[in-house]
Amino acid sequence: MESSPQSAQSVDVLVGGAGFAGLALAIALRQGLGPSFSVSVADPALARPANDGRASAIVAAARRLFETIGVWQKIEAQPIRDMVVTDSRLTDVVRPVFLRFDGDVEPGEPFAHMIENAPLLAALAQKAKDEGVKLRPAAVADFEFTPDRVEVRLSDGETCAARLLVAADGARSAIRERAGIASHGFSYEQSAIVTTVAHERDHCGRAEEHFLPAGPFAILPLKRDASLGHRSSIVWTEQTQEAARIVALPEAEFHAELERRFGLRLGEIAEVGPRRVHPLSLSVGRAFIADRLALVGDAAHVIHPIAGQGLNMGLKDVAALAEVIVDAVRLGLDPGSPAVLERYQRWRRFDTVAMGITTDGLNRLFSNQSDVLRLVRDVGLGLVDRLPALKQLFIREAAGLVGEVPKLLRGEAL
Repeated sequence: MESSPQSAQSVDVLVGGAGFAGLALAIALRQGLGPSFSVSVADPALARPANDGRASAIVAAARRLFETIGVWQKIEAQPIRDMVVTDSRLTDVVRPVFLRFDGDVEPGEPFAHMIENAPLLAALAQKAKDEGVKLRPAAVADFEFTPDRVEVRLSDGETCAARLLVAADGARSAIRERAGIASHGFSYEQSAIVTTVAHERDHCGRAEEHFLPAGPFAILPLKRDASLGHRSSIVWTEQTQEAARIVALPEAEFHAELERRFGLRLGEIAEVGPRRVHPLSLSVGRAFIADRLALVGDAAHVIHPIAGQGLNMGLKDVAALAEVIVDAVRLGLDPGSPAVLERYQRWRRFDTVAMGITTDGLNRLFSNQSDVLRLVRDVGLGLVDRLPALKQLFIREAAGLVGEVPKLLRGEAL
């Protein structure tokens, strides 16, 4: 890469990617280290209004992060009051509930909320701007490492010299690939169909996960819309070829397939969001760091959505990396030094691999036609449902509050 050091703008941290992880990290760093610590976020998406029509489950720990950095207060979220888990075949008339979680991790604090992505992304971008983060509507096109910085060229031709480059540019991270960090994993040959439905009756904050032989069918409650009424987000797993067939169906036939899985508990349903298909895979970076480079979020790892932990794992990366950087800079250390970045990798990589193994095992246990495995898992779910202490442990684990929890996820400012 050809660049002129004299013309390059200097910045302490450059974040490539303006999704939840990239923007939250930038905000946390500015709040923790003040205006003397310069942070930039580069992403072509910053030139466009946030138009992500999807919704996400935000667990309690991640909600605490957003609340601590001053973003949660600016959006509307639907608390998940309780969750039921069933295990059945598509042809079964009755879907018995094997496991029910009541929703609080602490009194008055639900274990998760549902949020719509576009308003949260817009709130994060505005907060980053308010905190003095420089938002650059361009991609990281190329970079070179030197002993004391990373020289970065953006897609708009500008250059930047950063002490640390953070890859937050998604599962197909161009930054990760350009840095030569291998990513190990495989495709599940499954895809998730994602859409939004309106329904007659109030969901009352209940989330449902129906384990079917092809994969989980999740009904996730959304805030009531003034014009559309009661709504829920659907995450519907099928074999990849079957998912493509279903999404391509005419409206009436798609509605029939959806209703077979959704059921009638909430009355008549109507599809009110676009149909999207997302191939599912497991992928974990061979390393989460390189010289003056750190990976966060989907750039570092992608897991099966069966436990709803993908986004929340990325936010745990953000909380850990922000804490590591803030601690180091306050001690006068270089935020891009190997010792600082190694602390981040030790904190996050083992936990990520363990979660990847767990979600892979759950998918293999539930997404199959075996009567023997069905009996084993249903007995297991029934036992958990009858052991309050174990159930509470699972709730806290799902909420991100078990293990070495970073400060931001505990609701503590850096």
